[in-house]
Amino acid sequence: MAKKKVVALLSGGLDSQLAVRMMQKQGFEVSAVAIKTPFCDFDCGRGCGFEIRERADDLNVNLKTVYLGDEYIKMLKNPKYGRGAGFNPCVDCRAMMFDAAKEHMEEIGADFVISGEVVGQRPMSQHRRALKTIEEESELDGVIVRPLSGGLLPATKPEKDGLIQRKDLGMIRGRSRKPQLAMAKEFGIRDPPNAGGGCLLTDPGFGLRAEDLFSHIETPTINDIDLLKVGRHYRLDQQTKMVIGRNKTENHTIQMLALPNDITLEVRDHMGPTTILRGDTAKDYVEFAASVTLRYSDAPDGYGVVTVLGNTKTECKVKAAIEDDYLKYRINP
Repeated sequence: MAKKKVVALLSGGLDSQLAVRMMQKQGFEVSAVAIKTPFCDFDCGRGCGFEIRERADDLNVNLKTVYLGDEYIKMLKNPKYGRGAGFNPCVDCRAMMFDAAKEHMEEIGADFVISGEVVGQRPMSQHRRALKTIEEESELDGVIVRPLSGGLLPATKPEKDGLIQRKDLGMIRGRSRKPQLAMAKEFGIRDPPNAGGGCLLTDPGFGLRAEDLFSHIETPTINDIDLLKVGRHYRLDQQTKMVIGRNKTENHTIQMLALPNDITLEVRDHMGPTTILRGDTAKDYVEFAASVTLRYSDAPDGYGVVTVLGNTKTECKVKAAIEDDYLKYRINP
């Protein structure tokens, strides 16, 4: 007889791996779904995307990656269930993830969806009411099994139908990792990853930049989001912001993200940042941005700063700004 199929939401973390192992131990064929959003460290170097692919190989499961892009940004503008301490819409986010898992479940004819969620582990999205809300919003009410905490939760449809037994479900709650580490040893999972997610929206500094962006632009683009991930950010007025690179990698990223109407600035022939002005009033701040760019370079006072707008290059000589001139505009002090 063919094995019963389940779909797992797989992250680079330990809990989702344990959930997969628990289902495999009970004889289920597991297929995994990984979710990528504009705000996760998915493909940046050895980001969570690299780790998820490694974990899927270790677990011997097929992996499908689902990208939530523009629809995720639309949700983030006004999340139905609000945000956490940062700019993180955890309940709405999880509902979107499970909706993607449901689609894959239907595609492959799986019986239910599993996740590594633990009751009480995360304050916004893993208390009982939130778990129930996520099921209802993703139209998976009673079809989500959380193996690590299933013994503490109401019986799901798979349990009622006899596909799984309550004795095979865990009773883990809270933020302690001791039970999971013991299970990892039992399942032979070596070097279990540390706790913590890869969502930038939970970072307070990034959250401030995201909040500023969404309060000044009706519908941010993926390019706008990517620019949030680098540099020092300054809000100059309601239309325009300035971003200054902090190292060579960020300077390169800023250059790559520059759009035709953006103005970029660099100090000629000296080490220093790449600066970008973005907004309808950007031209009003060229001299100011040049003085700040010079301030962060190793060029002498009064040296030339090259500005680029489209195919036009100009050079201006300015005095280096002092901190009082620009720190008041900093979005995340």
